[in-house]
Amino acid sequence: MPLKEKVAIITGGAQGIGRAIAKTFLEKGCRTVIADIDLEAGGETVEEYSKIGKIEFIPADISSEKEIGKLIGMTAERFARIDVLVNNAGISANLPLENLQLEEWNRVIGVNLTGPFLCTKYAAPYLRQSNGSIVNIASTRAFMSEPGTEAYSASKGGIVALTHALAVSLGPDVRVNCISPGWIDASGWKKKSRRCYQELSEADHHQHPAGRVGKPEDIAALTAFLVSGEASFITGANFIVDGGMTRKMIYI
Repeated sequence: MPLKEKVAIITGGAQGIGRAIAKTFLEKGCRTVIADIDLEAGGETVEEYSKIGKIEFIPADISSEKEIGKLIGMTAERFARIDVLVNNAGISANLPLENLQLEEWNRVIGVNLTGPFLCTKYAAPYLRQSNGSIVNIASTRAFMSEPGTEAYSASKGGIVALTHALAVSLGPDVRVNCISPGWIDASGWKKKSRRCYQELSEADHHQHPAGRVGKPEDIAALTAFLVSGEASFITGANFIVDGGMTRKMIYI
């Protein structure tokens, strides 16, 4: 089935990487539902992108099972099918270990890891019926860290493991893959009140063997490929998209 005939849900689709994925999907004719907790960002995205294709915004807190059930149910009711789920929504609480409160840890795990599990659980019957596809957005933080990133890194490591577990459980009806972005400059993909364009130095770009910092469009392009028929033999895989940064040895 070509992408233009599909129905996709993108969590965290109102800003950043999720917004870029939504734009790419719409340009390919995919009917797209963005789920986000930010009402302002969701409204802006729909207003701007409705000129491209069929897009709807459903407000949802991805850590809430009740709201996820509503999201999946409303999408299925409006479109009578679900073909693609992109589990992209994510938050962080980067603090010194001793200052990280359990409530903050649980919130990060709830949005970044439990949320994708619940979205997949509720969407699974529809995805099985359509022989659909899931893409989970993890991070290179699943494999490397800076100080104070315990909650975020743990949640993204969990996403990588959840991906291959789901691929086995849902196959062969549903394919499940994962993308681990590196440094992606999403400053220009935020809502208008927070939108800016980060000034990147030559040193920033030269840290990457590819010669530049990543863009949300880089992740969107791979996501579109992974949910297409051309990727029909790819499942349970994690793709590191970081311009080669995690492969570069650094000596001080």
